Amino acid sequence: MNSNINMTNQEYSDFVDSKAKKSPIVKNIILAFIIGGLICIIGQIIINISMYYGVEQKDARNICSICLIFLGAFLTALNLYSKLGKFAGAGSVVPITGFSNSIVAPAIEFKTEGYILGLGANMFKVAGPVLVYGITTSVIVGFIYWLIKLFI
Repeated sequence: MNSNINMTNQEYSDFVDSKAKKSPIVKNIILAFIIGGLICIIGQIIINISMYYGVEQKDARNICSICLIFLGAFLTALNLYSKLGKFAGAGSVVPITGFSNSIVAPAIEFKTEGYILGLGANMFKVAGPVLVYGITTSVIVGFIYWLIKLFI
């Protein structure tokens, strides 16, 4: 064991590569595509059903978003979304259900620490930076758009 202490970077890299489990990249890509696609198909079905019952397309999209957010949160609460995530990888992270999961999972995890310092303080631990940078970017782009429209 002591002989491994003075390894070069290349020797250490080779050692890590020999011990690391190889990732089945093609399988992961296919599963992500299929599961992500199935989540999107569920969303499209919700839109189609809403429009069938006379809801306008804009409102049907809102209904779809609400339903998918609820579905992601509900599956997270039942501890099923994490299992789906382990199986599907990025296919479960990209759609709106993944965003729902990223808010609900920390909230459930820290609920035992109290509603203010546990749930409230930790609920946006994962999604918070996404929200901050997303909202900030949209405000900046909106301001630039407003300036362009003002002078054109």
